[in-house]
Amino acid sequence: MTIDEASECYRIPLDVLREYEKWGLCGAVKKVMGKWNYDDSDLEKLSLIMTLHDIGFDSDEIESYMKLTMEGSHTDEERLSMLNKKRRAALDEIHFKERQLERLDDLRYRIRKEME
Repeated sequence: MTIDEASECYRIPLDVLREYEKWGLCGAVKKVMGKWNYDDSDLEKLSLIMTLHDIGFDSDEIESYMKLTMEGSHTDEERLSMLNKKRRAALDEIHFKERQLERLDDLRYRIRKEME
């Protein structure tokens, strides 16, 4: 799969793919006849990168996580720690939003009560 095909398939902007390539995350990417060629391993890495992006990792965190992944299973604890930190942050955000909804519902209730 070429860089253009990968960009279209995964809906990743070309400049983002080029940035990931600079990080050395797609080690098996080769230039064939002047075009980047991604193999299955590269596509799996791109899929993981997109998952990390979707769950809230920023570019620096993605780079760190992917480099740890490429180092092997001895980095499992560190990667798990990164994921746990993101999970806690997501739960904090959810709880904050729940409190906002409670306050919003209370205000709505008061207005409706006054309208009666």
